[in-house]
This record gives sequence, structure tokens and C-alpha cells, in this order.
Amino acid sequence: MTGWVPTTCMRCAVGCGHLQRGADLGNGVDSVRGDAGHPTNRGLACQRGVSETADPDATFLTRPLVRRDGELVSTTWDVALGKVTEAMRVARERDPDSIGVLGSGQQTNEAAYALGKAARGAIGTRQYDANTTLCMASAVTAYYDAFGSDAPPCSYADVPEAESHVVWGANPAVAHPVFFRWVTDSARDGELIVVDPVETETAETADVHVRPDPGADLTLARAVLACVVETGRVDEAFVDAHTVGFDAAIADLPDVDAACEAAGVERRDVEALASALDAKTLLYWGMGVNQSTRGTATAGALIDLCLATGNLGEGTGPFSLTGQANSMGTRVCSSKGGWPGMRDYDDPDARAEVADAWGIDVARLPDDSGPGPVDMFEAVGDSIDVLWTVATNPAAGLPNAADAAERLDDVFLVAQDAFHTETVEHADVVLPAATWGESEGTTTNMERTVSRVRAVTDLPAGVRTDLDVIAAVANGVRRGTFERHPEPAAVFDEMTALTAGAPADLSGLSYDRLDDEGAVRWPAPDAETSVAYRYRDGDGWAFETRSGDARFSTGAPTDDLPEPTTDAYPLTLTTGRESDGYNTGVRSRGGDTAIPTVRANPADAADGDRVTVETRRGSVAAVVAADSAVPPGVLWLSIHHPATNRLTLPAVDPRSAEPNYKQCAARLVPRTDGADVPETSDAGAASEASD
Repeated sequence: MTGWVPTTCMRCAVGCGHLQRGADLGNGVDSVRGDAGHPTNRGLACQRGVSETADPDATFLTRPLVRRDGELVSTTWDVALGKVTEAMRVARERDPDSIGVLGSGQQTNEAAYALGKAARGAIGTRQYDANTTLCMASAVTAYYDAFGSDAPPCSYADVPEAESHVVWGANPAVAHPVFFRWVTDSARDGELIVVDPVETETAETADVHVRPDPGADLTLARAVLACVVETGRVDEAFVDAHTVGFDAAIADLPDVDAACEAAGVERRDVEALASALDAKTLLYWGMGVNQSTRGTATAGALIDLCLATGNLGEGTGPFSLTGQANSMGTRVCSSKGGWPGMRDYDDPDARAEVADAWGIDVARLPDDSGPGPVDMFEAVGDSIDVLWTVATNPAAGLPNAADAAERLDDVFLVAQDAFHTETVEHADVVLPAATWGESEGTTTNMERTVSRVRAVTDLPAGVRTDLDVIAAVANGVRRGTFERHPEPAAVFDEMTALTAGAPADLSGLSYDRLDDEGAVRWPAPDAETSVAYRYRDGDGWAFETRSGDARFSTGAPTDDLPEPTTDAYPLTLTTGRESDGYNTGVRSRGGDTAIPTVRANPADAADGDRVTVETRRGSVAAVVAADSAVPPGVLWLSIHHPATNRLTLPAVDPRSAEPNYKQCAARLVPRTDGADVPETSDAGAASEASD
């Protein structure tokens, strides 16, 4: 058995330090525990992070596979990579945009950077994104709108300093247990308010639980701002000195009572939220806000609440909660929405610097950042002929997933993953990649902290690291893009050098510094600096906007929700996390695809009812769990079941391209014959006439 190796948990975006130990015989992680010496968590660890690292309940991929006569069969790496690079070379010669690339928030910073270099530099495609757009793009856009740059201004150090904690559209008790412990510890001497239609595990611990109607978060947030203005709670000194756009933001605020009725809440709920903002407040939000056609506007409205009440500074601020372990690193490093360091995509100086560093003509780089994953998949099988997915599972994870899965059969699909996923089932070539405990690199948590990821066990025979595979594919398309087997440290140094002077400046980081300090927050522009609270300029502020001031949004709803209830579809379907699930469930369900459980209020269905959940896109067989935590008229399905997204809606936020996972019209149809119907079927066409 190896000794204990310090590393970082890749279960969620808290970024806890772990100690891991390899198995006595063969490969694999034998033991995992929290690292008391890590500055992020100081020894705390959640059981899911421990168990899913040491013993993932999944089917490992152990050899490259190619499709022959309709079946996936084992092959050699040379054959598999040869097929991939030949398909990409042919497609690229015809049109670089005929190749799509989809990355993940589960890669290391080094692998994310390499995939961006491969997609943008070697291939030159605009059809490139990552599954992080499916969960964080609306928060990202709102941060850019307000501060001129992405990522929370605050950090974990602010949690114990806060007096009031408002959790909006998030369930950190399930999604981020270690982080939530810090919140509840701080709230013992203060207040915890939770905004969520469902009585989640987080809401159960709250002092106040506000339950808006699904999709009404923007209306509620603007009602709170109207109440703040009406009751004289605006921090006029802060607003006047450090912000712009306040008058425009409040010019069309709703009447508080009318907005309460529209949001499905009582006036006392709005007054409780407005009152909470009188104290030093951290306002957290998650997928319940972001995953909406109004996601950017709602996230902007929450930032407005912080700005209007002066809740910016130590112990306060807007804090978006991230799901995937390295969503932040993907945004900083991968060139999917901005060049490394979050440089503006259309900045000619940044483009020239990237092209020079990569040794390519700047004209090879695409003109824009691309359409987002949902619109990208609209082109799969049409203008996209080759698709390369890395550590992601779009066949289960995209909205309207049955359509996405069908499209995978119409392209040359390259699936790179550690596990056998629903997407692998459609692949023409499968490239088996290393998982947690098998790779070297770094990751970046949701408070901007970079820390090391270390291998504790040798790679299994037949498996290569993500970084090594990406380099091989990129070199096959454009010779010399990478060293033949690039070292993670060398790639890290190349990447951080490109961020010098950028908003997300990592140029002061090195493996040696991370080894010495354990973890470092960016911006880190030199070997000593690590910024705790962003945008501070002495006792004042210097935001990364043209004026140097923070900007209010003008987020009045302009469109109806994309799919309101009707007589034919009288219920609202929403989705959420379970405590023992991981993303699309690949690491946590062990291949079990038994029919899901749908939570419904007892007024809508009885416990144990065998039903079909139907939307306009399809139907899924389910068993009812009657649960008063779910409000009447709402259905709740786990995001971790592969059938769930066959029901969800592919409408996206018009600015962030993030899908509207949290709200669509549905109905329950009893199954009385005692037999299970197929997990999904085409329910929409026959029923639309009755709508």
C-alpha cells in the first residue's frame, strides 16, 4: 500500500483537500480521508466525496473501442487514434466548424486548457463548449454585466463574517455538504433564509423558507428590490460612489404587492428578505436560478440586491454556487468562452497573443466563441459531421436528451471517458481515460482557489490520462501542437503564462508554490500575491468595467416562461440533486436504470402510484413518492437518472445559452395494466391536439 498522498477532491466545487492511499495490489484508490493540512477544508470531508473517489459505482472503460458491424469491439490505441485523427483531418479540410468538441467541468485545468488549444488552435472550430455552460453560464454572464469579469468577488473566508445568509435556488446541504456546514455554523449567530419552491434539505434548517412559484425568481427578486427602495434600505453612499445604472434599474420596478401575487409569495416573505439585507449578507444562488430562460436576468437581479444595500465587501456579497469540481477552471483555462485568463474573446491583442503562443496564424482561430451546447447539438448530424466528447454525457445530460441521443448516431462520435456512459453506447470510437486518483494536475474551486490533483495509483493497463489523449488527437490533426506526451507541469506553466495581466491572472502560480502553500486563490499575478476579496482598491473599489464602477442590471421580465402549464399539461416539472447522486449518475448508480421515482404533493398523486410522466417531448415511467415538501402542482425528478432529461425543455437563456431545466409543463398518466411501459416514448404528437 502506498503512503498517504495529498490531493483535491473532485466530487464537487468546494475543493476539499484529501489524503488518498493506493491499493496494496493492482490499481485503484484504497483509502480516502480529509486533509487536515489543506487550507480550504482543514480536514473536513463529506462521505460522498470519500466513497465516490475510493469506490465509484460505475463500469470502467479499460481498452479503446471501435465500432465494427454495429458493435463496439476492443482495439489498440494506434488504431483508435488513427481513426479519430483521420476523420478529423478530412472534416477539417472541408470546414473546421464541421467538428464539434464538448468538454467538461470534471477535467483538470491542464486537460481543459489542452482541449481548448486542440479545439481552437489545432482544429480551429467555433463549435466548441463544455458542459459547464449547462449549469453556470447565466451566473457568468451576470458577473460580467455587473463587475466586468467572471467569478464571485467573495470567498470562503467571508462565510464566518456574514451575519445573514440567503440561499436562493440552491441546496448546498446536498450539493456542497462541507461548505454548508460553514454556512450553518455562521448562521447560528445570525440568520439563514432559503428561497426555493421545494422544502429541500437546506430549507429544513432555515429560519425562514420562502417558496415562490417555479420560474418566479426574477419577479420575486425585483419585488425585494422594490421593497428595499420603498422602505429606505438603499445604501446611497455606496450606490453613488461605486455603481452606475441605479436609476434605470429602479425606474420600472413592480408594485410590491402585485409582484408578491405574481411570484406566489406573501408580502411578509419579501419583507423578510429585504430585512435580511440590512445585515452583512452573503447571497448564494445555484441551478434553481441559473437554469432558466431568465437565468442571467435573475442572477443580475440578485447582484443588484447586494449592490443596492451595500452588501459588497468582507463578509458580504453575491456568491454563485458551482456544481462540478472544476467548472471555474474550465472557464478560466479552456478557451471556450474567453481566452485563457478570461480575456475577451474578441480582443485583438488577446487573440494575437494566443496565436503567437500556440504558433499558429491568428486567422486560424474562430471568429466567435460558438453557439453553446444546446444549439451545437442542433447542428449535430447536419453541419457537424464529427463530434468529440470529453468526460461528459450529453446523451443523458442535455435537455430533450432523446433527441440529442438520436443525433449522436448521425455523426462520427468520439467518446473519451473513464466510464461506460449512455453516450458511449452511440460512439464510433471510445477512448478510455483516467479518473480521480490516477491523474496529475490542478483544479480550481468555486471561490477561485487553485490546488493540486495528484495520482495515488498507477494507470490501469490500456488507459491514458485526459491530457495525454487530447495531445495525441491534437497532434494528429496538427503536428506539433503539443509535446508527444506532455507533462502536466509544463502545460500548467504554458497556460498560466498566457493569463498574465488578464482578469483571472494565474501567472504567479507554479506547482512548487501550490506544493508549499496547499492552495492559492486567483488573481495571483506574482509569486506572493493571492487575492481574497476581488476588486478591492485600498478601502475603495476598482471593478473591471470601463467606468471602474459596478453596474446595475435592468432585468424586468420581457418574455413569458417558455412552457407554462395548460389544461392538457397542468403540472410543472422541476429537477434537482439527490444526496447520493453524481451528475448524470454514471459514478453513483452503477448502471441501474430502474424506473425513477417522481416526487409529488399528496394532492396530486398517491404514494406508490405507478404513473407515466409526460411532457411535450416524451414520457417516462415512474413511481410516485408522495411528499408534502413538493408544492401542489409541481413534480420533482432527480437529475441523476438518465431518463429525466428526455422530458426537459431545450429552450435557453437568450444571453447565456443555458437551458431551462427547472420548469416545463407536464402531466401524470396512471398506469393501470400493471406492466411497465418503456422508459421513454413519443408522447407529444398524439396529445398536442388536446392542448
